[in-house]
Amino acid sequence: MSAVLRRLNLSVVVRVIADACLVNFGLLAGLMALIARNIGLIPSGASWGVRPDGALSTGEVWNYYFHAAPMLTSIAIITFTLSGFYTRGRYYTSQYKAVVVAQAVTLAYLIFGFATVFVTPASPHPRSSLVVAWFVTLVAVMIARLWSAIWRTLVRLEQSPNVQRTGAVRRILVIGGAGYIGSVLCRQLLARGYYVQVLDALLYGGDAIHDLLGDPRFEFVLGDSRDAQSVVAAMRGVDAVVHLGEIVGDPATSIDFEVTREVNVAATRMLAEVAKGFGVERFVYASSCSVYGASDGVLTEMSALNPVSEYARAKVAAETILLNMNDQQFNPVILRFATVFGLSPRPRFDLAINVLTAKAIIDREIPVSGGDQWRPFVHVSDVAQAIVRAVEAPLANVKGRIFNVGGDDLNYTILAAAEEIGRAVPNARLVVNRGNVDQRNYRVSFARIRRELGFTPHVSLREGIAELAAAIREQRVGHYSELRYSNFRTLSDNGALHAMRSQAINELYVIRAVAPRNRPSTAFHDRRNSAPGRRASDHTLEDANQSGAASVVAQA
Repeated sequence: MSAVLRRLNLSVVVRVIADACLVNFGLLAGLMALIARNIGLIPSGASWGVRPDGALSTGEVWNYYFHAAPMLTSIAIITFTLSGFYTRGRYYTSQYKAVVVAQAVTLAYLIFGFATVFVTPASPHPRSSLVVAWFVTLVAVMIARLWSAIWRTLVRLEQSPNVQRTGAVRRILVIGGAGYIGSVLCRQLLARGYYVQVLDALLYGGDAIHDLLGDPRFEFVLGDSRDAQSVVAAMRGVDAVVHLGEIVGDPATSIDFEVTREVNVAATRMLAEVAKGFGVERFVYASSCSVYGASDGVLTEMSALNPVSEYARAKVAAETILLNMNDQQFNPVILRFATVFGLSPRPRFDLAINVLTAKAIIDREIPVSGGDQWRPFVHVSDVAQAIVRAVEAPLANVKGRIFNVGGDDLNYTILAAAEEIGRAVPNARLVVNRGNVDQRNYRVSFARIRRELGFTPHVSLREGIAELAAAIREQRVGHYSELRYSNFRTLSDNGALHAMRSQAINELYVIRAVAPRNRPSTAFHDRRNSAPGRRASDHTLEDANQSGAASVVAQA
């Protein structure tokens, strides 16, 4: 109920009034059936499956209506609200919308029937009338929802007649557009003439896009990617979606695993289904090379996945969901980013190169754990450029494909990267701790994106370090330890944590962990797939590996 009050606007008020009218229409229809029976239009023995009620005069029927209408209307609106009709549950797909509507209408009438029998036993509502009223209300509410969906589709097709035929991209929705990568991407897209729409909850603040708000080709929607109403509002009229709006980094995802699964997996499914429902053909998903985990050799998009963290396992599950949705109408593109570094309108100092550079300048020390682990790196501006390439490439070249994003010459060991920082900050001391080593270790090939999309990074590690060092020395950024520069510390703050936990995704998309025997929890279970008529779909790590690899082989 509080969610409705927070989002109370004319649209919500109109829908509440419309539902109240439909409930009263159903109640009147049930009572009119009694009048019809009384005057002989319906045989007097008809009972619609219940015990026949005694004959009632027309005056008594109207008394029943005026007595029942306020109570039934109140119960129905409260039940509809708690079922999410006016908040996060406004957007449902096909049979799930019908199930939720049927459950809500039936529950409202059961509560009303119980109240008239046990709360006001002196004047119980005629039962046969109640059965007719329930059926008429159920049909009316379902038709209203169906007509609303049909009307929105007709309007969308009228407004965007060429989207389905040409695949032309003019307006792009960037989910997480106020973030580290998103704020750079928005500027590049605007510079190339696109209309840019951003959906962001601003958990890290809005400074990164503040200067864009006056641009006529830039629109901003404040909202959480788990909130279906915000997603639907942001999705209208767009031709492509770039999904960057997840909880990023191993420490940040460990704060609350349930919230991580909602944001990084369940919301990704919902976003994709909403995009597909709106006819958005191109869906670019920001994944990570961390899905390769602890692996030897040089890894390609066809290599087996071996994630070692909750963050990476969520990426594997989200990739699998999207690749399974690939068809003629919906075309996901998976971009696995190398470890990103560099300066952004929303600076981050919880990334390896960034924080080590800051510590070298401020603390005059470069602390390294282990050092022999391999990592691929890529500058944030090059990541944005790779996303632009994925948006602009012919659809047939990228649909259902996975691309590693980085450069072959940006594969470094952690120690070699630290030594590069040491050359840029010569007065800093390199401190190597051979214990407490991060398990992640991977070298990655970027041949596919270079060959098929013509992408090569423009910013070297040395240039990115110099850029960061200049910004820190010139005090264009604050101290690296400030809360706003760390995803983990920002999301650990009580205010941000409360904001994350207060928003819940629709029940149909809830993901829960499933722990296979003799293994840590690495599976994601979608409650919707347990419903009758749908195949079970427990996305274990092995399933995700096989599905992802099979998709790459099929498209290679």
